[in-house]
Amino acid sequence: MVHLLARRWWLVMLRGVAAVVFGLLAITLPGITLATLIILFGAYAFADGIFALAHALGGGGESESVWLLLLEGLLGIGVGLITFFEPGLTAIALLFYIAAWNLATGVLEIAAALRLRKQIQGEFWLLLGGLCSLVFAVILLVHPGAGALALIWIIGIYALLFGVSLLALGMRLRGVNKALPA
Repeated sequence: MVHLLARRWWLVMLRGVAAVVFGLLAITLPGITLATLIILFGAYAFADGIFALAHALGGGGESESVWLLLLEGLLGIGVGLITFFEPGLTAIALLFYIAAWNLATGVLEIAAALRLRKQIQGEFWLLLGGLCSLVFAVILLVHPGAGALALIWIIGIYALLFGVSLLALGMRLRGVNKALPA
């Protein structure tokens, strides 16, 4: 799996940049409407899914762990499409979509980090991203009645933390890629 991730380290970085941009927009524009939040979240989930799917399909079958990235990519695309085709969802329904997606993403990222721990140092960043996803999902499930402003800030903070963890992992993978034989 390390070769798959290292050769396409820039996809990990793109996922991180997308998460950071989304997080900054959510935090700096808290007056955003629910409709805009739905569109931004759907676009982010879809783009994240595309990047993860590109990673999985571009690996040439060199890893037995491709299914983790494939599943994560399909999940992100699916959640993004559901969000686009059902824009009239209530804030609570969107909250549960987001929580379910983050719960599944967190579990998949922790599983991937555990597989990487024997192959590279720095897998901690992927583990941290997975833990952030799980904590975020639990917060949303435990406090579903949180106000729209609080939800936007929680989403923004989560996206920033997750994005920074992916950027750190991407930098580490870039170094691993340089060390790989051509």
